[in-house]
Amino acid sequence: MKENAFLRRVQESFKEIVVKNELNEKNIDVSCSVLTAQEAIGNPERKDFPIQKGKEKMMQACFGCSYGQAFTDMPNTFSGKVKELTTMSLETNYERAVFISGVNAVLRELNMADHTIHCKDDGPKACSSELAEMIEKEYGTPKIALFGLQPAMAEVLHKKFPLRIFDLDDDNIGQEKFGTIIENGMCEIADVEAWADLFLVTGSTVCNNSINNFLQLKKPVIFFGTTISGPAALLGLKRFCPQSS
Repeated sequence: MKENAFLRRVQESFKEIVVKNELNEKNIDVSCSVLTAQEAIGNPERKDFPIQKGKEKMMQACFGCSYGQAFTDMPNTFSGKVKELTTMSLETNYERAVFISGVNAVLRELNMADHTIHCKDDGPKACSSELAEMIEKEYGTPKIALFGLQPAMAEVLHKKFPLRIFDLDDDNIGQEKFGTIIENGMCEIADVEAWADLFLVTGSTVCNNSINNFLQLKKPVIFFGTTISGPAALLGLKRFCPQSS
C-alpha cells in the first residue's frame, strides 16, 4: 500500500512538538489497549454500530493523565516510548492505529487537541441531531455523501437531506438501509463529488489509508469521530464530534 502523505505530515508536525516539549528525553511510556464495545461506546439505544458487530475495535493510548483513541480492523496492544511514534512505520492499519491513538493522547495531555474520548450511551443519537442542525444552519439543504456507515447519523440525515452512503464493509454494500442502497467506498471520488454538495467522512479513514482521497476535494469535507482528533487539530481539518469528552 502506498505511503500516506497526509500521515507523514502529521508525523513530522508531531515530532516537532515532541522535541519542543522534550518528551523524547523523558522517555514517557505510551501504552495501547484494545477496548471492548461496551467500554468504547457504552450501551446506546442502537445495536448496529460497527464496533458492536465486531467489524472494528477501538485502541486506546494512555499518556500522562490523558487518553487517545483510534478505530481499526487490525487491533493489537503496544507499549513503548513517545519517540517511537515519531519514527514508526505507518504501513499497516495496526501501525497507523497505534500512531494515531498515541498522537491523540499526547496532544490531549498538551492541551493541543480535545474531544478524544468516544461518546457513550445516548451520545451518538444526540450527536446526530446536533450534526443535522449544524448542516442546516451552515449549508442549507445539501446533497450529502456519507463515507463510513454511522447508523445514528444516517438515521437522522436521510430524513432531512438527499443522502448517499458509502462503506467498506461487504455486509453493508448493496444493502438497502436508511432509504438508500449502501455503495462501495472504493469508488471514483470525482463522480461522487460531481453529485455531492458536502462530504461527511469518518475519521477512521486516517487509519485505513484512504484519507488522501478526501483532501483534494473542492466540495466541503467534515470529518467526524475521535480517531482524527489529533491530526485534525495539527493540520486544520474541519471536524465534528460534540458529544465526545
